[in-house]
Order: sequence, then C-alpha cells, then structure tokens
Amino acid sequence: MRDNKFLIERAFRIDETTGQNKVTDLREAVKCYIKPKMKLHISSSYYYPAAIINEITRQFNGERPEFTLISKGINLNTINLLINGLVKKVITAFHGDFYPSPRPNPAIIQSYLKRIVEFEDWSLYSYTQRLMAGAMGIGFIPTNSIFGSDMADENHDSFRLIDDPFGSGTKSGILKALIPDISVLHAWAADSYGNTIILPPYGPLPWGAMASRQGVLVTTEKIISTDLIREFSYFVVLPGHFVRSVSPVAFGAHPQGMSNLDIKEFDAYGHDYDFINEHQEVIRKPKKYQRWLEEWVLNCDTQEDYLQKLGHERIMFLKGKAHRDSWIHELRSLITKISSNQESNRLEMMTITAARKIKEKVIQQGYNLIFSGIGNSNLAAWLAYYLLKEEKYVISLAAELGFLGYDPRPVDPFIFSFNILPSSTMLTNIVNVLGIFAGGNSNKCLGSLGAGQIDKCGNINSTKIPGKTYLTGSGGSNDVASTAAEIIVTVEQSADRFVERVPYITCPGDRVTTLISDMGVFEKLGNDKEFTLTEYFSDLRGSSPPKVIETIRRNCGWDLKVSETANVVMPPTQKELDIIRLFDPRGFFIAT
Repeated sequence: MRDNKFLIERAFRIDETTGQNKVTDLREAVKCYIKPKMKLHISSSYYYPAAIINEITRQFNGERPEFTLISKGINLNTINLLINGLVKKVITAFHGDFYPSPRPNPAIIQSYLKRIVEFEDWSLYSYTQRLMAGAMGIGFIPTNSIFGSDMADENHDSFRLIDDPFGSGTKSGILKALIPDISVLHAWAADSYGNTIILPPYGPLPWGAMASRQGVLVTTEKIISTDLIREFSYFVVLPGHFVRSVSPVAFGAHPQGMSNLDIKEFDAYGHDYDFINEHQEVIRKPKKYQRWLEEWVLNCDTQEDYLQKLGHERIMFLKGKAHRDSWIHELRSLITKISSNQESNRLEMMTITAARKIKEKVIQQGYNLIFSGIGNSNLAAWLAYYLLKEEKYVISLAAELGFLGYDPRPVDPFIFSFNILPSSTMLTNIVNVLGIFAGGNSNKCLGSLGAGQIDKCGNINSTKIPGKTYLTGSGGSNDVASTAAEIIVTVEQSADRFVERVPYITCPGDRVTTLISDMGVFEKLGNDKEFTLTEYFSDLRGSSPPKVIETIRRNCGWDLKVSETANVVMPPTQKELDIIRLFDPRGFFIAT
C-alpha cells in the first residue's frame, strides 16, 4: 500500500475546478437559449436579474416573441418587457411600482384595460408553492392560502378546494405545479460549471430555477473557483447541473442592490433609489420613456456600456451606501431637516394610532411575531416594536421575502432596506416566513397590512377594480390575512377606498379585527362582522364631535355604525413623533 501512496493521493485528490466550462458571453447566452413563446421565469430573491432582462429587451425589441412571464413581481426592468410588447401573459403575485410604497403602474393598467397582456394573479406564497411543486416533480401541492379570495375563483384551472382525504372534516386547497421553460437568475458568484452562490434573504428561491425544463441562465457578479465554492457551500442555492450558461456581469442587479452581509470576498452595492424613481416617473410619460429606454437599454450594447453610463462616482456612492453603518452618516446629513413640531398631521396620527393598537393587541393576546406590509402599516409595526421594547416585551418583526427578527433603523422606511439586514436574527425564504412563521402550527402572528380598498367586513382589495383599473396585487398580504391570528389594517380614508363591498377580494376579512384610517379607529365589536367607529381624531373639520363624525360618515362608503362610547384619540407624544420622523425623514409615508 505504501508503494501506491502517490497513486492514492492522485486518485482521491479534490480538483480545483469540476465539470463542464459553461462561461458564456451574456449576449450569446440570450441568443442561444431564449426563444419566442417560452414560459420565461425571472428568478429573484430581494433583487432582480436586471442585466439579463435588459439584454432580452434589446434582442427582442421590435418583435412579438409572446413570452409567458413568470415572476414574483412585475416592476422595474420586467415592466420594460411588457411595454415593448414582448409578453403575452404574466403569472405573478405583484404588478406595479414598489418603492417607496406600492402604487399602480400606468403601463400595466393600459396592458390590462386594452387586453394586450393576460394577467394571472396569485399570492406570493401560493406562487412560490406552485414552483416548489414543479421543482419537486409532483403534480400539485396543498396550501392554506387564497381561500375565500377571488384569486381562488379566477384560477380554478390551477386551484382546487377539496375535502381533507384523511377525514379531518376540513377543506384543503391544492395548487397545480408551475413549470417554466427556462429561468434567468443573477448571483453573487458562480464557478465555471454553474454552482451558484446567492446570499439571503432568498425570497422564492430556488424553486422556479429548479423547476425549469431547460435549466437556468446565470449571470454573476464574479466567477470563482470551485475551491471557493466549497468554502462557501452553505450559500450555494443552485447546483451546477441545473445551469445552462454562466455570464459574468458586474452590477447585474442594478438599480436594485446586493448586500454582501459583511463577507469580504464579495463587493456590495446599495439600491439606486434615484434611478428607480426616475424609471417609475418616465413610464408615466411615453415620449420620455422611449428616450429613457434608448438611453439606458437599447443603446447600451453591453453591461460595460451601461456601467460607463452610470459613471464611476455613482457606482462608488452605491458601494458606500451598502455599508452596514451608512444609515448613521445619512442620518447626520438629514437630522437638521427633521421636524420637531409637536403638532402631528393626519398621516402621523394614523400611523401612531395604529402602532398603539398593535402594541395593545400584542400584549393582550401574547403575540410573538408582527408581520407587516409596505408603507404606513410597516411604519406602525416598526414604532410598535420600540414601544414594546421599552416595556421589555420580546417581539419579532418579519417581512415577506425572508427577513425575521430585525431592529428597524432610521432614515430608510422601505421594508426591504439594507439597513435592517445586519440586525436580523434570521435571513430565510418565503416558505419559512409566510408558510410557517406567519401561519404554521405555532401561530402567534399579528398582521399589520395596508389596502387599496376595504369594505365594512374587512375584505381587502389590492388587485384590481375589474374593467376599470389594475392596482398592485396581493404580494404576501393574502397569505398573512389567510393564516395569521389577527389582522390590523391601516389605510387613508375616502368614500372610494372605504366601500360597501370590494369589487375584488384579494384578502378575506375574517381575521381583520381593526381598521385605522386618517380619521379614526374602526373595530369589530363582539361577534359583529362589520366595523364600528370607536375612536376619532379631533383635528378634523368641525370643532364638535357630531361634526367630526359627520365628516367621517361622508368619507365612508357604507352606512357607518358609531359606538355610543366613541371618544377622541389621544394626541401623539413627542417621543412617538420623533421615532416615526426618524424612520421616514423624507416624508414618503407621513408627509401630507
């Protein structure tokens, strides 16, 4: 045996690189593998594979490839595919602008109204589950989401409500597997074979990529050795045998950013909010949008051209912005501009009142998790977190893409801000957050959600007004509303948002117990399924309670019930005002 030592060492040596070399120029990868009429899956975590979407837009510009686009959200670069007529059908959980808060996108509205594109709406968890079933090679998968929503009725070809086959006497939902033709994905790093590193939170990864019939086109910030892949094997989300090509593309997620979680081997860059805002605004002006598209997509032949156009100064700024303490320096530059006025406006009042209600419910019911949506409902949850922390009450915050147990930071109120990553106790995926933490067997979750419309029974519409307009879709709101122990909704009040019955049910109102508007507090009392006004704000027009309540009635689309003991909401404390103004110094959510 000693004589064969050299042969043994050679036979069992671990190779520095393994497998076929799949490194391919991005343009060539798209040309070779992306074909018309494909079911094209956009695989994303908390960022999108922007560079490859731009390349698809360039190569198919002026054609009608009739893609079926499968993506957790239709926004940013993916909207360009719709506007330019490349998409026949969309399967998604969200469609619209997302920063700093959800709002309808005019291009999507026109695509819907003119029936240019067919939209298939799902909740974020049910969307992910369908891809999971596809990846597992099973025909269907059970779900506890979308019951009682219009998504369940519209998607009857892919959703069924059946009796529990094991005799519990309950109903169970089942979802048909969703199998794309090909998937595109952007990663932190990959080796030449395609073993792919992605850092958490993972969102719906990696199910859609693994479900795709023809594999995955990977773009990556850098190509590394298989030895380094082994060193970071716990971050390898996609094994190389799923991958068709690997293309090195720096800043491949821009205008969204990528956090390196303080791992020195990877360069990080932050979200380019200015770029995102510009894109969202030019879409509302077709001529400006066409010039923008030519400037940033069609006339940038390569990613190098794109980065040159971004410029060194902007790139370095975005790299600095990704530092874990960048919020401290940003706060110093903004602190003098933050109002110290002791008077609150109606949106501050609404947000603070919602935070107080969240705190009250958490203590009364013993909740240990708060799941929040985007916007004022999220600010309310963040404020409630610190109000509870003052009383030594342990509570965790969760966000749908896989954030758990984080401490909210000042400056950036966006729910997926990089600022909250360093303080998170767990960075995971949609299946864990929405499927288990928000609605599993140990359910002690309180949901804090927003709404496009809400009716007297608490049913929420955030999807569409059929035949008139498209809103933004469910995201994870249906999943939380379907499974959390209790839901509080925060929404600005008007007669067209507070309606007798919502025209489309995104989230059933069974678990919604409390509604906070910018005029007052509405609660379901006893076994009543309808809201009753229990508190009101004193700063509405009219100095007397009857006049205040009459104003609330005029802005309510149903015959409002008013409690005999309805009273005035206590004004905010200076501490409450200071905290939410630090969260949102630019007034994205609290400026009137």
